[in-house]
Amino acid sequence: MRIYFLSYKPAILKLNGLYIGGIDLFEKHIEIDLSDSVLAEIVPGENLQPVNFFINERLLFAPPEYMDVYLMENEALIYIREYGNKSLNISVIAQTRFCGNLVTVFSQGGVYVSVEGGDYKLYPLSNKFRSALLEEQTISGLPVLAVRGGNSLLILSDSGKKIFLNDVESASFGNDLNVRIAFETCTAAKADCTYYYDGEKLVLQTSRTVETHKPEKNVLHFAFFESVLTCGDFAEYLSDELKPKANVMKSYLGEFVSVTVPTEKFYAVHGDIRAAGLVYPKASNLFEVKYFAVDIENSKISNVFPVE
Repeated sequence: MRIYFLSYKPAILKLNGLYIGGIDLFEKHIEIDLSDSVLAEIVPGENLQPVNFFINERLLFAPPEYMDVYLMENEALIYIREYGNKSLNISVIAQTRFCGNLVTVFSQGGVYVSVEGGDYKLYPLSNKFRSALLEEQTISGLPVLAVRGGNSLLILSDSGKKIFLNDVESASFGNDLNVRIAFETCTAAKADCTYYYDGEKLVLQTSRTVETHKPEKNVLHFAFFESVLTCGDFAEYLSDELKPKANVMKSYLGEFVSVTVPTEKFYAVHGDIRAAGLVYPKASNLFEVKYFAVDIENSKISNVFPVE
């Protein structure tokens, strides 16, 4: 089976103790027999903890929490998305009192926010919050605490409940919460979302996705699937004959969470077709990639079908 390796930080890969090479956000692949249960070790820099695991069938159906596994056609991709820090010393990053709670952003290996009040809550955060800013705000007249870390925004309720966590390009508070979310798509799409706060949860009021760049012809099919994913005006990619079916396109494609480029092996098997991989959650940290292709006539999509 062909196994691809990705790491969010540059690292070296060892298999059964042998040095294989460096890995990062560019895919590296190895042919592995799962019955051999190969021991993999991935060692990052920056004083981060290495990870090690056996590559076998169990890994591909129950991955550990620090990795994501993507299952494809007789292939799999292993993405290491976090490493522990060798230093376990506690360091307070930011702290404030809010509505009777003591809110602390701190690092201890990873980054966390704790809320001590009527009860205790602890939420893991990304490394973006290693430089955090705490701000008291209001939404719909009710107090909330905004925790900013780079372009990431966490919002806590007055009881310390997590009600929002996402990367945002901008955010404004007041009668409503207004956020602009930038997507990593080939059209550089952005979504403007407005939320009402009922005291327990944020309720989406309006959402509008705008594609800021026109896609090149060779990535038109990727732009279409990304537009479906981000709730853009994907009907504009369809031919006049297919447009009436735009309202069922989401249910036809299912609940996919991202769009990916097919692998080299996929093209070797299926030829140079206009296909994209749609990523579907299967279990915790486990995803399945299904391939869909399109036919294009006169720069419009005239057919959408699964690749068998």
